[in-house]
Amino acid sequence: MNKTALPFSGTGTGVNPLVGRVSVPPIPQAQGWLRAYDGRHGPAVDMSQAVPGHQPPETFLKRFAEAGVMPAASRYGDIYGDEALRAAYATHVSALYGAHVAPGDTAITAGCNQAFFVAAMAVAAPGTSVLLPTPWYFNHQMTLEMLGIEPRPLPTRAEDGFVPDVSAAEALIDGRTRAIVLVSPNNPTGAIYPPDTIGAFHALCRRRGIHLILDETYRDFLPARSVPHALFSRGDWRENLVALYSFSKAYAIPGHRLGAMAAGRSVMEAAGKILDCMQICPSRPSQAALAPSIVETAGWRAERRAEIVARAVTFCEAMAALPNWRVDSVGAYFAYVAHPFAGIPSIKVAEALAARLGLLILPGSFFGAGQETHLRIAFANVDAAAIAYFAERLALSHDFF
Repeated sequence: MNKTALPFSGTGTGVNPLVGRVSVPPIPQAQGWLRAYDGRHGPAVDMSQAVPGHQPPETFLKRFAEAGVMPAASRYGDIYGDEALRAAYATHVSALYGAHVAPGDTAITAGCNQAFFVAAMAVAAPGTSVLLPTPWYFNHQMTLEMLGIEPRPLPTRAEDGFVPDVSAAEALIDGRTRAIVLVSPNNPTGAIYPPDTIGAFHALCRRRGIHLILDETYRDFLPARSVPHALFSRGDWRENLVALYSFSKAYAIPGHRLGAMAAGRSVMEAAGKILDCMQICPSRPSQAALAPSIVETAGWRAERRAEIVARAVTFCEAMAALPNWRVDSVGAYFAYVAHPFAGIPSIKVAEALAARLGLLILPGSFFGAGQETHLRIAFANVDAAAIAYFAERLALSHDFF
């Protein structure tokens, strides 16, 4: 064996250094800050994680209860997911984008995080690189580092609405680059990438012979009912597009761990090998409940979408009363906000807000280098009253530093 190809040094029972070097999961780390809060300002307000603020639709819960007692749901299923859910999802995507996506183009995964893990492993090898616009979703960066893939930053700016620039991306591509990742609507900024921008990135990837991994976890919460992009209308989309999705947010079922990916044959064949080793098959009772729910809950999901869009407006209005705080971007579940404490690291600001005011939000530093001036606020899991309460309490931080 060629020992120089391995990232290990020495012998013994230590952990894989690729994993050991990755930072600890950020959400639990942040939640620990609340232990110092004494409750003097009232109950803690947790706006740290993208969690639906409502229960799943009753039709889904009913079908899940029914499926859970069926013997067939306790047996192994197809590696790529049950046929009924793959067909229902393909039909939904085809209607949404006005294009043809076949069930065979899809796979069901244990959430979108697993879909990303599978996509990254399928298209990139250790020692290669993948471009990630910054600020980035920390689980994407963590996944790539654990796989020995370089997460190469593609900086975005508030002045540009945190939308990545195609020319800047092309300048970062070299012989080791295997993919570009886009997240729209974005986590953490909430930025919504214009269809033309997404199309231009796909064209760049086609020209340079690399993949575009497009994470659309939050596409159900776009402010306008428009087609997010036209990529599925291209006859060659299967050659280099890997499209990811999560059922967690729109259907309010994060604990069921269901996501999806759509890609061409070569990526799907690789994905099947990875999925067989990672999960064998997705949760079958959850799949059985979700397949008919895609059609049955369309109206319910439209109502939840309207609520989230309105909540973004409510959040901006509440923050407007705090002139020293600046909402630089907002969309879907998130707001990316510039704090007023010049020179103070974002993690210190976030820790102080949690410990002294009981307000739990995430520091920009969790989302990559150069983010010390910002905080990410996830407002989807609280109502309008809680948003107003949050802003009023946030005003008390003016003399923290």
